[in-house]
Amino acid sequence: MVLVTGATGFLGSELVSQLLLKGEKVRAIKRSSSIIPLIIKNEHNIEWVDADLLDYFSLDEALVGIKNVYHCAALVSFAQKDKKQMMKVNVEGTSNLLNASVAHNVDKLLHVSSVAAVGDSKHNDLITEKNHWEFGAGQSSYSVSKYESEMEVFRAAAEGLNTVIVNPSIIIGRNAGSEGSGQLFEAIRKGLPYYPGGSFGYVDVTDVASAMIRLMESDISNERFIISAENWSYRDLFSEIATGLNKKQPAIALQPWMLNVARYGKGILSALSGKPNSLNKDTVRTAFKKQNYSNEKIKKALNLEFRSVRETIAEICKNYNTN
Repeated sequence: MVLVTGATGFLGSELVSQLLLKGEKVRAIKRSSSIIPLIIKNEHNIEWVDADLLDYFSLDEALVGIKNVYHCAALVSFAQKDKKQMMKVNVEGTSNLLNASVAHNVDKLLHVSSVAAVGDSKHNDLITEKNHWEFGAGQSSYSVSKYESEMEVFRAAAEGLNTVIVNPSIIIGRNAGSEGSGQLFEAIRKGLPYYPGGSFGYVDVTDVASAMIRLMESDISNERFIISAENWSYRDLFSEIATGLNKKQPAIALQPWMLNVARYGKGILSALSGKPNSLNKDTVRTAFKKQNYSNEKIKKALNLEFRSVRETIAEICKNYNTN
């Protein structure tokens, strides 16, 4: 049996769906207040368990009889008010899960991190797993929390736990709804005239979940992998989405100073960060950085081919236009 944390989230629910299609027995952790997504709501082969990452003993009970663990749960925020709780959930919670997994002799644990925990490129080269992450004023609290959670994974690996880390870029897909990356589509649907000057990596949620399962089933251990299909400038991405939604393309290049006065800034940056947030230096910085990622390591390891971002955008837009 496998255990999935964060099973009610966008990625977690897709992962559970794919695991069930493969005939896996799935135990999924949720909070008592969690809403189960439609994609798995009517699945009867999921053993749901109410547990909290900050409660070691609830995790200890959830891990009884578990062979493999997919750790998808995390708090994502760029708001200063969430910093303390985010560090607790993402770092302390991950540590609790790792410790319980070691105690239960779990065969393998796959940890979902983020490209936020990967270092930047110094000369605008493609960012790889070898880019060294550095503490500094330029790092968001979210980035720090994901980096430190990876340090906990490395610690558990040194203690003998078989681990793999994945670092997805921005995950997109039709089941995102109006949350996370879905906020970007919603903002453009409502008529967004601006685009920021940066770029980022994107990947279909189905590809991320599939890669995670294949990594779990492989002999690969104690490695980390960037999972990103393609790099797109925000201008090209916004234009592609606008075309798919039959909306006017954003035509005004957003300038950094404008984010301090433009109400559009919050909608754009919430979409890029994945959560509703107030404007702050972290989200402003994200909008104008050119962050382009290499996927060579994961492609070589799994002989993997990604779905095109354009195809995923078209599917999401079709879903909008028919609802």
